Amino acid sequence: MLQAIGLTSSPRRNLPPLVDDLTFEVRPGCVTALLGEPGAGKTTTLRLMLELEPGRGVTYFRGRPLHRIPHPGREVGVLLGDVPGHPARTVRSQLRMLTAAVGVPASRADLLMEVVGIGGLRDQRLGSLSAGMERRVALAAALLADPCTLLLDEPGAGLPTRERTWLHGLLRGHASLGGAVLFTTDDAKEAARHADRVVSVAAGRLAADQDAADFARTRLRPRVAVRTPHAARLADVLGREARSAQRVVEIVEESGSRLSVYGSNCAEIGEAAFRHGVLVHQLADETGDAGAPAAPAPAALVPPVPQARTRGGATALPEARVEASVQARPATGSVVVHGAGLPAGAEAPAHGEPRPDLRTTSPAGAPSDPAGSATPAAPAGDFPAEPAAGPARAAAHAHAHDRADAHAHDRTGRPGSGVRRVGGPLWPLRYEARRMFGTATALLTCAVVAAASALISLVLARAGHTPQNRLLAAWPELFPLPPAALGAGLLGSLAFGEEYRYPALAADRGTVPRRMGLLAAKLGVCAALALVLGALAVAADVAVLRLVFGAGPLSAPTEWISPAASWAGLLVGCAWAGVLASGVFRAASAGVAAVLAVPVVVVPLVRKALEGPSAYPVAGIASRLRGLSRSPWPPEADRIVLGALRVMAQPVGTALVLSLMVLLCAYAFTGLRGRVRW
Repeated sequence: MLQAIGLTSSPRRNLPPLVDDLTFEVRPGCVTALLGEPGAGKTTTLRLMLELEPGRGVTYFRGRPLHRIPHPGREVGVLLGDVPGHPARTVRSQLRMLTAAVGVPASRADLLMEVVGIGGLRDQRLGSLSAGMERRVALAAALLADPCTLLLDEPGAGLPTRERTWLHGLLRGHASLGGAVLFTTDDAKEAARHADRVVSVAAGRLAADQDAADFARTRLRPRVAVRTPHAARLADVLGREARSAQRVVEIVEESGSRLSVYGSNCAEIGEAAFRHGVLVHQLADETGDAGAPAAPAPAALVPPVPQARTRGGATALPEARVEASVQARPATGSVVVHGAGLPAGAEAPAHGEPRPDLRTTSPAGAPSDPAGSATPAAPAGDFPAEPAAGPARAAAHAHAHDRADAHAHDRTGRPGSGVRRVGGPLWPLRYEARRMFGTATALLTCAVVAAASALISLVLARAGHTPQNRLLAAWPELFPLPPAALGAGLLGSLAFGEEYRYPALAADRGTVPRRMGLLAAKLGVCAALALVLGALAVAADVAVLRLVFGAGPLSAPTEWISPAASWAGLLVGCAWAGVLASGVFRAASAGVAAVLAVPVVVVPLVRKALEGPSAYPVAGIASRLRGLSRSPWPPEADRIVLGALRVMAQPVGTALVLSLMVLLCAYAFTGLRGRVRW
């Protein structure tokens, strides 16, 4: 069960909070709709539930808040906005990357692609998909770990009727296995048709929490849509028959040839039209939204309402009732209410009030055309599982569903035969490796760095008077960093920057799970890639210099351990600075800025701090470190320790170490602050 208690967003300046003390629950085995007008706070509510938005309140997922769940991605499937993936990544690459993130086998991605009907699009780029296919990819990503709870923000927005029907059918199947489903919508008819329970919000506060049947009875009114070239004549006929039968019938002329009739049915209207020889082009049952009950406005603020037009001497509604009826329905036209034989002093029921002779449509009623034309009602359960599915695709779809049912686990919390989990410390490494190499960014960066480094080395060698270490690193005195260090910092910045730009891990707190496992994976992958990038740059420089100048600029080094350690430390430090800075400031540009700030800002400060002689010498530190160890060191260990200390004693090394310590503390602080719930 999902329980949201006292959700309140952070207050805005001179404005009330978007969500104010909202409390509701989503039961397992049910589909719940969060209904509200645009701007009512539906998306903010989901973000508060996922702890992506600062605020107060708590949400319990099967009795635990999200930050207390070890693997949130396995508990909650999320669909927020468009497909959260890099446009250059393929569908299969995106889903396989997410399987490593949630800890399920990679074959689960292929299974879900068949279930949602995108098996033929596995090699398509995410940026080239249509809106409907994007929604299917996002739904497959939400279902990868077979989560107990699904949170979906406007899943059917912008989709045609058949796509929406298919999507809600899949959500219904997830709920039938015991899962809890919550989706947001601003369409009351969609909520009544596809949900078991409707939670209505207005201005961020709870307006109603009802079963779908109660919601349809109180908020939706059945009507008959009639299209005829003789609309005025048919309205007169229906009015006379309503008076003779002493029934209340409301007729709305929405256009020159269209009528909406409330309080009657297709059979009665068709028989009346046949008896009086009125031609009818269309006759269909529809469901209209009665609108949310509005708060009573002061008398001075109520605009004047024209007198309702009546036909045949029929009794007109009082002005206040006519105003409510007209405002509740966006269609323009005249309102005609026919009634006879009403009790003395009685008024015709207004929109939203129970009517004794009305029948509520079932939640699986017929969808209406956005243009206003009605479509015939379809019985529940007759919706196709997949639009325009051929025999082969339908068979594959059914087979995939059978396999999915075989993998379905007991969502009540008991251990069962659920989706096989892939645990251990390697799953963050698999995720990060697939994320890094799922696009051409890493390979393109390596190629650009190698080309730029080789070109700068040629220029420095031709000019002369450049030390060999700087020549091989392609690092002029005027440059703050060599190309390889800048490339390593860029790749490190993208490690977290792309997570926030394309939030694929929305269920894992703050779009990125602040776990040491994932951070260590990012640091490890970026460090390895930085070392490869540095080796590639040096190899390209040596090859180009030997090709152009022969062995002239190069000579055999007498000491290579210290320069190699300095070079590796510089590259790894820049990569780690980019990772931590982008994780703290949630932007790749901030990571690159932090990398450039080390030589431009921090190094001059360190040089000023290290100026002047030291009061106490540090000679003999290697022997003192050897004394701390219980086992004897090999002879080469002293040289390695001295080389590392010499690197750290340099201004650039000291500046990198200080910057990394500050960024690591800032990252830990932001992670701890995000866990505090008021």
